[in-house]
Amino acid sequence: MATQQLLIVGGGIGGLAAARAVAGMGWDVRLYERAPAFSEVGAGVQLGPNVTRILHGWGLEDELALVAAFPARLRVRSALSGADLGVLPLGAQALERYGAPYVTIHRADLHGLLQRAASRLPNVQLNLGHELADFTDHGRVVTLSTGGGHPVEGDALLGADGVWSRVRQQLLDDGPPRASGHLAYRTMLRQSALPQALRTLDVTAWLGPRLHVVQYPVRGGDWMNLVAIVQGDPPTRPQDWDHQANAADLQRAMGNTCAALQALIAAVPEATVNAHAWRLWALADRPPVTGPEQMGRGLVALLGDAAHPMRPYLAQGAGMAIEDAAELARSLAMDAVDVPTRLKRYALARWQRVARVQARSIRNGQIFHSTGLVRFGRDASIRLLGERILDVPWLYAG
Repeated sequence: MATQQLLIVGGGIGGLAAARAVAGMGWDVRLYERAPAFSEVGAGVQLGPNVTRILHGWGLEDELALVAAFPARLRVRSALSGADLGVLPLGAQALERYGAPYVTIHRADLHGLLQRAASRLPNVQLNLGHELADFTDHGRVVTLSTGGGHPVEGDALLGADGVWSRVRQQLLDDGPPRASGHLAYRTMLRQSALPQALRTLDVTAWLGPRLHVVQYPVRGGDWMNLVAIVQGDPPTRPQDWDHQANAADLQRAMGNTCAALQALIAAVPEATVNAHAWRLWALADRPPVTGPEQMGRGLVALLGDAAHPMRPYLAQGAGMAIEDAAELARSLAMDAVDVPTRLKRYALARWQRVARVQARSIRNGQIFHSTGLVRFGRDASIRLLGERILDVPWLYAG
């Protein structure tokens, strides 16, 4: 039997994870990325045990440990008073409870790790500078056309081309993603450039009315990822990943938050040589997936943000893409059935879990940004229940 071939559109974290996973099951993989070079925006990613367990299973444990940080705890604080609300132990406790660590990592480091893992496999071809023009599902094979290139034939096609996926639009024709009304200001800081009081090796979430801020270490703790999410109007072109952001706009949005948080925000331009340290990202998502047909039809499947873009309030966007990749590989290895059935099995196995994560992420955003009596109730619940309310066993257990 001839080796089967998967065509992947998109060379981000999800596309590269799928290339590594599917090639590991014996398929040939040809990946097409529109950018002229592989790159990732300077931002951090949190990976729960549900995700690091998969990366370890792919033999990437040592490489991950070299570039990641391993925070000992999640600390939740009030953005208004600065008071601690609750703590969730991570570190050794997460490893003991779930069999895999909780890590924080620079997005570019995770992307590079997956790129190297895919490139090491002889049955993977990574093609840069190829933008999708269209595709055709012929029933037994699928053809992919890129701008200026010749059609390429494969046994299956995977759309891993992000929240503004062109594969999705041709497959489902369900319109663009929706604007969330939330804006993410992101930056990376070298911890040694910060005052000692502002440095941390924890994941810290500051919760305030209509905003929240998250900080955590990356690159072994040498750097800090900082993201502030506020509610407001999106930029003119929300489909662009990032924009030069005005620090003064963010400082105004911080309003009457506590002195410690104000100091952290104010330290950003002073701690970098770039006067425009903040990057702005308009958050977009889709409603939770309602059925398997939204993740695959015929010989075409969707993965990651192309299938289920989600708000970052459960820190699982990259994680769900990597989970998708692992499940896709398992499904495509089912040689006893035809490829459409394998892709249907993938969609059936994934849609309810990703829908739950999408819905929980939306709910978390409402809780994080709550005002008035709801905010008081949130704070009281975290103080009272602490670890019980902050842990997510159904998610981290896989």
